[in-house]
Amino acid sequence: MMNNTLRNQCKTLPGSVITGKWHKNNYKIIKELGFGANGIVYLAENNRQYVALKLSDNGVSIISEMNILKAFSKVQGSVLGPSFLEADDYVKNGKTMPFYVMEYIKGDGYLDFIQKKGTSWMGVFMLQLLSSLSVLHKQGWIFGDLKPENLIVTLPAYKVRCIDVGGTTLTGRSIKEFTEFFDRGYWGMGSRKADPQYDLFAVAMIMINSSYPKRFQKKGEGYTQLKEMIKQNKDLLTYQPILDKALSGKYSSADEMRNDLIGFLSRHSSKKKAPVSGQTGNASKTRQARRAQNYKQKSRIKRKYGALETVLLVTIVSLLYILYIYGQLL
Repeated sequence: MMNNTLRNQCKTLPGSVITGKWHKNNYKIIKELGFGANGIVYLAENNRQYVALKLSDNGVSIISEMNILKAFSKVQGSVLGPSFLEADDYVKNGKTMPFYVMEYIKGDGYLDFIQKKGTSWMGVFMLQLLSSLSVLHKQGWIFGDLKPENLIVTLPAYKVRCIDVGGTTLTGRSIKEFTEFFDRGYWGMGSRKADPQYDLFAVAMIMINSSYPKRFQKKGEGYTQLKEMIKQNKDLLTYQPILDKALSGKYSSADEMRNDLIGFLSRHSSKKKAPVSGQTGNASKTRQARRAQNYKQKSRIKRKYGALETVLLVTIVSLLYILYIYGQLL
């Protein structure tokens, strides 16, 4: 987490204008969007367009994050992180602080959206997130500090986007930033080495956080506690096999976890649409009874009209015969 000294140095009030030392572009600060270990992210306005601006006093971290964003931008169709726009320096009270500007992703925070719309959206968003992580992992990066605060649901497209790539780490190295609740090391379920399983553990914890928005602290053995929390929640219980594999590091890749999730959602959807066997039998019996009743009604109508046709035919023939006899007499 960002220390107070750094936070105070980077603190910029709404309405202030940050002017780049080299490119001379002006950015009017609208509000603070969030902060992390390496700086504060602001919503800013430049040439009547909204952008996100990250201000820090740590040049090395800023350069690292910029390189990550540039790498993401080269991946075709990637929605891993915001697009990188430019970098510059800002001089404040004689002190030079680096900043970079990126795309502002407008939408709702992941947990805010889930609380408003319901956990039924969770599976869809996790599929999207796993697709993004698959691309990231294949590029040799691990997101690291994966948590709901770093996820935005864009509207009206309902796409989940990753923001704040400050914790992204090269595969094989030590995780740079983490948040305890989503960290497998905190739960005693693995190291803080950057590997795909580290991110997949965090995906499982995001799903748990979706049903426990206030979160909870570790008490005793981590794995046992998490399994118990899953069992106590009906929404999570349906995902138990997938969550268990992700928490215990049994998935080899994001694609493998995504395929399991696709299979689960497909089966779950078909079960919802299919009627229960008892209901199917009752419905079948009802349809058969209706068909039998309709057949009886049609038979009665046919018999009724058949009798009328016979009477009418006999009457006509009788009249014709009488007329014939009468003609003969004349």
